[in-house]
Amino acid sequence: MRAYQIRYGLLALAISAALWGMSHGSSKIERGFDIPVAFVGMPEELVITRKSTQEINIRVLGPRAALRDISSKDIEYAVNLEGAKPGNAVYLVDETTLVMPQGARILSRSPATIELKFERKSRKSVRVTADLEGEPAEGFVFTEVGIDPPRVWLEGARSKVLRLSEVMTETIDVAGLSAPLEREVRLSLGVDHIWVEDDKPVKLRIQVDPIPDLVAEEGVGNE
Repeated sequence: MRAYQIRYGLLALAISAALWGMSHGSSKIERGFDIPVAFVGMPEELVITRKSTQEINIRVLGPRAALRDISSKDIEYAVNLEGAKPGNAVYLVDETTLVMPQGARILSRSPATIELKFERKSRKSVRVTADLEGEPAEGFVFTEVGIDPPRVWLEGARSKVLRLSEVMTETIDVAGLSAPLEREVRLSLGVDHIWVEDDKPVKLRIQVDPIPDLVAEEGVGNE
């Protein structure tokens, strides 16, 4: 009789645990997700110069088990830009396009609209200038600064591309330099919505030589 009671008690505990797990797994909860916005169908001749937001927030109600495994990284809200024209545009956020787990539904979304500004794309060839910081070692002088390639093609928002006549390299510390220097350096645009068509490092060559007058004076003194 005692063994039967023990087995019955264990069975009751197992059933209770199963029911508890089922009830908690199926209970409804509410969660918020910040979802990144992806722009698709962008016309080749345009560039986006302003966005009111880069993500939308949604509140979702659904089974605990279903929402537990959802991550914002797994969801993306796509905005179709086909047919876009230069100027301002407003796109309504349609949360019904988002696929949710079975039994889950979206309660709200914020913002309700996404505002964008489009501008025509342009390209321009500009010279590359080295951004040097510091002076060479005492008694030396820079005799040549070469950059390969000397010019690059920029692409981006027309109003900003057309204003530029040069682009700088990243800052190079040449303080105390007493020997020639060669290295690859990156370009530093410092302007939004513009990029280099061939975004590769450029080759910088700096020739540094003794100051001629000092060399002559030292030669005279040695005689």
